[in-house]
Amino acid sequence: MKTVIVTGSHGLIGSEVCRFYDNLDYRIIGIDNDMRSYFFGESSKEKTIQNQYKNYIHFNTDIRDLSELEKIFYNYSSDIKLIVHTAAQPSHDWASKEPITDFHVNATGTLNLLECTKKFSPKSVFIFTSTNKVYGDLPNKLPLVELETRFEVDNSHPYYHGIDESMSIDQSTHSLFGVSKTSADLMVQEYGKYFGLKTGVFRGGCLTGPQHAGAELHGFLSYLIKCFYTKKEYRVFGYKGKQVRDNIHSYDLVSAFHEFYKNPKKGEVYNIGGSRHSNISMIEAIQKVSTLTNKNLNYTIIDENRIGDHIWYISDVSKFKNHYPNWEYKYNIDDIISDIIKNYERNS
Repeated sequence: MKTVIVTGSHGLIGSEVCRFYDNLDYRIIGIDNDMRSYFFGESSKEKTIQNQYKNYIHFNTDIRDLSELEKIFYNYSSDIKLIVHTAAQPSHDWASKEPITDFHVNATGTLNLLECTKKFSPKSVFIFTSTNKVYGDLPNKLPLVELETRFEVDNSHPYYHGIDESMSIDQSTHSLFGVSKTSADLMVQEYGKYFGLKTGVFRGGCLTGPQHAGAELHGFLSYLIKCFYTKKEYRVFGYKGKQVRDNIHSYDLVSAFHEFYKNPKKGEVYNIGGSRHSNISMIEAIQKVSTLTNKNLNYTIIDENRIGDHIWYISDVSKFKNHYPNWEYKYNIDDIISDIIKNYERNS
């Protein structure tokens, strides 16, 4: 039976992968030991709905445990067609509290999975959910223009339409989270280039969607909407609230994964995010959610920004589009916010 291994299967992207391939009648091997509860003090919502999948088998395995991973890969070996690695410690703020934990989860865990793939399933496709934080704060050195509700890049600059894969990953402040993810990112590339595995690296902008269990340190749109409904104070860290993020819906990201899976390459890297199609500043997001919900938000803009945080980041997805011209966005920023709001109202 065609099998996909999904790490972080209870998380936002992992659960979207599970749904996608469940609909294609794949056997899904979910690996998730609920580290989210350790990172953020609350479990993923997805734990409550995993029994909706037709062919789902769950392993409460820590990706830092190589011997346990080897057992899983050995059991399914030649049936494994795809590995989608989404498990991570995802917050730069949290990483500074426990750098060793962060590095072992993000970097060592990825290396373990690559070794298992090479040893037991070398013909499979390996997809890694990386991050734009591999570029550190280098995007902040772009010629930025302050507008009424957002920062923008001067429209004469080559990166005005988005940052592509040519941006350097050197000579910048990454945050410790950015460093651990960059280590994993490079390792996934190397296992493609050096060992010939079919590996793809997707450097995401803001990944979001209705299943996102947002927390203050991670998942700003989901957490923002949660604060509107719970009347909890929302804190904006620096940049006058004019920092810009491109947001991509989890479904659109996973559909991009699927295009790569159908025609994989070896050690390829793609910037993937909402691009100019779907982006918003913090202030604009607050205004938009207020309009859509007819609610007010108690929020504070703190002068100090997070170390290594971006002032403006929009992905240029043209490389991926050139390689996979059949891929299209399904959701824009309005669709994404409306989808999160509807899901929150339905489940609250």
